[in-house]
Amino acid sequence: MEFPQQQKPAGDGKIVYPPGVKEITDKISNDEVVKRLKMVVKTYMDMDQDSEEEKQQYLGLALHLASEFFLRNPNKDVRLLVACCLADIFRIYAPEAPYTSHDKLKDIFLFITRQLKGLEDTKSPQFNRYFYLLENLAWVKSYNICFELEDCNEIFIQLFKTLFSVINNSHNQKVQLHMMDLMSSIIMEGDGVTQELLDTILINLIPAHKNLNKQAYDLAKTLLKRTVQTIETCIANFFNQVLVMGKSSVSDLSEHVFDLIQELFAIDPMLLTSVMPQLEFKLKSNDGEERLAVVRLLAKLFGAKDSELASQNRPLWQCFLGRFNDIHVPVRLECVKFASHCLMNHPDLARDLTEYLKVRSHDPEEAIRHDVIVTIINAGKKDLNLVNDQLLGFVRERTLDKRWRVRKEAMMGLAQLYKKYCLHHEAGKESALKISWIKDKLLHIYYQNSIDDKLLVEKIFAQYMVPHSLDTEEKMKCLYYLYACLDTNAVKALNEMWKCQNMLRGLVKELLDLHKLPVSEANNTSEESQDFMKKFNQVLGEDEKLRAQLEMLISPTCSCKQAEVCVREITRKLTFPKQPTNPFLEMVKFLLERIAPVHIDSEAISALVKLLNKSIEGTADDDEEGVTPDTAIRSGLELLKVLSFTHPTAFHSAETYESLLQCLKMEDDKVAEAAIQIFRNTGQKIETELQQIRSTLIPILHQKAKRGTPHQAKQAVHCIHAIFNNKEVQLAQIFEVQAIKLLVRWLLGMKNNQSKSANSTLRLLSAMLVSEGDLTEQKKISKSDMSRLRLAAGGAIMKLAQEPCYHDIITPEQFQLCGLVINDECYQVRQIFAQKLHLALVKLLLPLEYLAVFALCAKDPVKERRAHARQCLLKNISVRREYIKQNPLAQEKLVSLLPEYVVPYMIHLLAHDPDFTKPQEYEQLKDIKECLWFMLEVLMTKNENNSHAFLRKMVENIKQTKDAQCPDDTKANEKLYIVCDVALFVIANKSTACHLDCPKDPVLPSKFFLVQDKAIHHKHSDTLLSPVLSLLMQPKPAPVLGAVNKPLTVPGRRIFTKTTTASDTTSNTSTNSSPLSSTTINKNRLMHVHTHTQQQKNMWALFVRL
Repeated sequence: MEFPQQQKPAGDGKIVYPPGVKEITDKISNDEVVKRLKMVVKTYMDMDQDSEEEKQQYLGLALHLASEFFLRNPNKDVRLLVACCLADIFRIYAPEAPYTSHDKLKDIFLFITRQLKGLEDTKSPQFNRYFYLLENLAWVKSYNICFELEDCNEIFIQLFKTLFSVINNSHNQKVQLHMMDLMSSIIMEGDGVTQELLDTILINLIPAHKNLNKQAYDLAKTLLKRTVQTIETCIANFFNQVLVMGKSSVSDLSEHVFDLIQELFAIDPMLLTSVMPQLEFKLKSNDGEERLAVVRLLAKLFGAKDSELASQNRPLWQCFLGRFNDIHVPVRLECVKFASHCLMNHPDLARDLTEYLKVRSHDPEEAIRHDVIVTIINAGKKDLNLVNDQLLGFVRERTLDKRWRVRKEAMMGLAQLYKKYCLHHEAGKESALKISWIKDKLLHIYYQNSIDDKLLVEKIFAQYMVPHSLDTEEKMKCLYYLYACLDTNAVKALNEMWKCQNMLRGLVKELLDLHKLPVSEANNTSEESQDFMKKFNQVLGEDEKLRAQLEMLISPTCSCKQAEVCVREITRKLTFPKQPTNPFLEMVKFLLERIAPVHIDSEAISALVKLLNKSIEGTADDDEEGVTPDTAIRSGLELLKVLSFTHPTAFHSAETYESLLQCLKMEDDKVAEAAIQIFRNTGQKIETELQQIRSTLIPILHQKAKRGTPHQAKQAVHCIHAIFNNKEVQLAQIFEVQAIKLLVRWLLGMKNNQSKSANSTLRLLSAMLVSEGDLTEQKKISKSDMSRLRLAAGGAIMKLAQEPCYHDIITPEQFQLCGLVINDECYQVRQIFAQKLHLALVKLLLPLEYLAVFALCAKDPVKERRAHARQCLLKNISVRREYIKQNPLAQEKLVSLLPEYVVPYMIHLLAHDPDFTKPQEYEQLKDIKECLWFMLEVLMTKNENNSHAFLRKMVENIKQTKDAQCPDDTKANEKLYIVCDVALFVIANKSTACHLDCPKDPVLPSKFFLVQDKAIHHKHSDTLLSPVLSLLMQPKPAPVLGAVNKPLTVPGRRIFTKTTTASDTTSNTSTNSSPLSSTTINKNRLMHVHTHTQQQKNMWALFVRL
């Protein structure tokens, strides 16, 4: 295209100025020039392209404004106004400019470009005119005229440099938009972009320039995005020449080619569509440094957060992965470092990377193996889901690497992951479960021979697995559940770690003890020590305060807080004078870290015990922590057992021992065994300082020694030997009880009394009951041990009574001694004996007479015991009645099954109650009445088969007999008849149907009752009720619960006086013959026995009289 000839102004070349504007020449002042130019600017601003007349009229002025006077004017205001006029002239005369000379156009556009520098100062008064100039140029695209100029590139380069240099953060969006429009139109509507022009754009992307002017970088970035379709070819050509052809001279930016590729890729990957294949070529270069540079570049491109290069260019991605196996070490190292960013930003590429990282995890270069671990751990710390199990497995393998640096990195990395996801639960239970193996693996490393590994495991345990910086409760909760989740080998390693630390504390104590010896003796031991120990020994010898701090640190009573203070003080003392490296100080720190009790003290043990209690009670968070309550209890006790070896003093508190006592009572054998061992290890001061714990512990240990598993029995004996001073007495009691059991089991095995062994055994058991458990009567046995022996003796007699061959030879006296155990002074004895009695009776193992023993429970001072006894009676009576109904053959054995037949045994037992010594005394009679009422109230709940009359008749028949135990003892018979009178009173007061005729004749046991002679029979038949019953005439007895709840006046057990009786001097021959039949009694009855009606009248008459 050729420019048209320059137009000639109208009026023979005379310049026409707008109205009111005088001629503008160099003869006038600058101020006047500015004033007149402003009016010219106003005129051109108001003109548009359709004003043909005005365009022709002011053509001369337009040409005049392009003269050297204006273009070279030194006044910037003049230049600005002229530039605005010229911009409007290009707008008005578009599309053809009034200037035809190429040189003139070049001068004009260079002039206008220079004026655009005024845009830099947004606070300038003239900034609006500069903005108007920019806006006008951008809107009209005035610079497009320059495309026809041969050297237009110079103008464009100057324009781009100017705009990139003036833009700053004070410019608003409109300024940036107009600059963008101006430059993008030049790029998009031109024939191409020269290298020099491209450099003016790309130079703003170089990091150095980018940091200097962020706005210029943003402008270049936006410009490239807008012109990507046009400029991509120019960019490809530039990189082709530099990368492929090696022509670095084509641009000053050749040395920044990789930085530019990175920036261009970040701006728009489309800008590098043709460049990427060139990078694949470079990856295969023979030059290791060149490959390294390309790998670094591609690592940034592939690893960029939103990059899709790997999926869009798979050949390049595969070629890049091949560099993981590059022969050049720095290249492999760079690839490994890249993997970390790639895993974080592109988890989908993890599968591609895994195999290559696996190979590199076995790389011969230590640094590469180290960085593989760093790569995986960094990704895992950001998000555990970024690393798969296989990648974590690589780290796991490296914990056994031959190089310490690699092992340390692997161990520390795993420890950090454990703390983040398992301890702090930052990603939920699923993530914690994924790496639950870490805790076990780290502790397994303690089995390694290297001291460095052991020290690091101890450090990791103290800082990451159970951080000592936590408060005591959190710290112990962490330890409690950690111990419960460890595998067997990890538990052993942890136990060994504590033992080693404890041993080291002992060695330090020995060293400190040496300093208390004379100097000559102390020095002899240190001469053979290592250099470190020599220096440490020397420091201790010179500094008494340091020794005091160290003694406090290893003291059994040192708390965790005190330990931290001591470590800080010792370290501070050894820090001076300060040195860049101080190996001695580092070694001392290692020593202090190992011996300082940063986890366990009395408070910590108390917290552990509370956690154990919660697990026992079912209120702990066991399930949330991933362990069952049983596992938590068992492992918690095992943990305490180990700590009892290393920190026994920390256990010495009543609260701790109370909780351990609860564990001893649990059914789990392992739990009880561990608790016994804890007592054995820590209880040396229990006997002297914790008497209450001692009194509770002794019976439990005795029980475990007698009835526990072999391991429990062994530990219980060891525990007694370790804790108690009178261990011989304690052990003797265990063996006595066991001896009683041995005798009984032996007799039950024989099931016959041919050797009369049962008689002697029964005499021994009776003597033990009479002596209250102290056979030697030397008062060397404690009250609790005597109680156990009484319980054992009573239980043994009851056990023998279950065998018929032995029941027959048990004398009434022995039966009474056995029954009176239910009124023992010791609550536990009464409770256990009653339970055993009930279980034997309800299974129909014991004879009916033993049911009568429950009548004595009416005297029990404890309300709950009386209520329990009543429930036992109800159950036993119900079982016997049901058995009789369901078994027709039972009718033949009613004497031994029918509950009503317990009454004779009860009356006989109460008549021989040691507390019943004064039959005429109100309180004693009242007790007898309460005992009778306790049994009869349950028996007489229903009047089945006229049972009430049967009971009355049975009692009346007893009054017609003698006491078979001592038939010639008048007082004994009198007490028997009085008890019968009270029984008749209770029966009559309970039931009005008891006076009916009873066709059945009760059968009385001949072992307890003998037939009287006729005279005595006549005497007692006439006396219906003893006058002493007037003492008992109270309002009708309340229901049995009221009676049971009534406090008794005779607490405790019976007090026996050891006297010589027939049972002590004669053998236990059976006196059990056939029961007394009702026929025999009827034959002995006097003929003038009152009729039933007359008896009823006399009885109620006496009630009225009383």
